[in-house]
Amino acid sequence: MSDRPDPISAEIVNKFVIAAHGNLDLVRSMLVEQPSLANATWDWGGGDFESALGAAAHTGSRAIANLLLAGGARFDLPCAVMLGQVDVVRAVLNDNPALVKTPGAHGIPLRTHAQIGGNDEMLALIDFFLAQTA
Repeated sequence: MSDRPDPISAEIVNKFVIAAHGNLDLVRSMLVEQPSLANATWDWGGGDFESALGAAAHTGSRAIANLLLAGGARFDLPCAVMLGQVDVVRAVLNDNPALVKTPGAHGIPLRTHAQIGGNDEMLALIDFFLAQTA
């Protein structure tokens, strides 16, 4: 007998991650129904795992990203970049500059997350670290 809960069905995880690409109302209602979805990931194949937060990060869906973070989603670098959290990203990259080359979901580079986020200071920061690690 295990103390672990049953896995979330693949169908529900897929629906949730797809919704996180831009459907705030559906993400909100599904998260209320099943809070553990905040950290569920969908396997697109070939090692391409995507969380709802990753989906929100590469589509620039700030409201969804913030909702997921408030719901306990694991914070990650692509999300911080998209949200324009310059101080956080600077601290991480100062500590480990090579992380600037670590992509988000679907292999999307951090620079693209910065462009999607629309923060010029973030874009300059990412470009600085990319130049340093070239």
